[in-house]
Amino acid sequence: MLFQKKLRFSTTGRGTYNITKQITETIEKSGIKAGICHIFIQHTSASLILCENADKNVLDDLDSYMTKLVKDGDSMYKHKDEGPDDMSAHIRTVLTQSSLSIPIHKGKCDLGLWQGVFLWEHRTSAFKRNIAVTIMGE
Repeated sequence: MLFQKKLRFSTTGRGTYNITKQITETIEKSGIKAGICHIFIQHTSASLILCENADKNVLDDLDSYMTKLVKDGDSMYKHKDEGPDDMSAHIRTVLTQSSLSIPIHKGKCDLGLWQGVFLWEHRTSAFKRNIAVTIMGE
């Protein structure tokens, strides 16, 4: 059995957005009891991460680390079409993930106790982000 759905999220700028609830609800609506949920973000300046969901400091620390690692407006960047955060957002996306696969067990998203699914917006402005969800199983 195959189930597909597109989800759309609004971001308010750089940061992490917990989308676990929407992914869990999509899995439950699919009717699939055992299988895999594949999540793919259709953008080159935002990514998906599986991360700690209990302590917001983990997400803040990740953002601080990424800010130190990949600087906005670095003079070595040639691609500057959409501003100083454009190329750095592309680099951040390449260093992270554009897709995730999560097991489905007994009709539920089979995440660990402290795991959550997050959209990581790498641009400093607000954007609409599309995520394709494909659920396969029985």
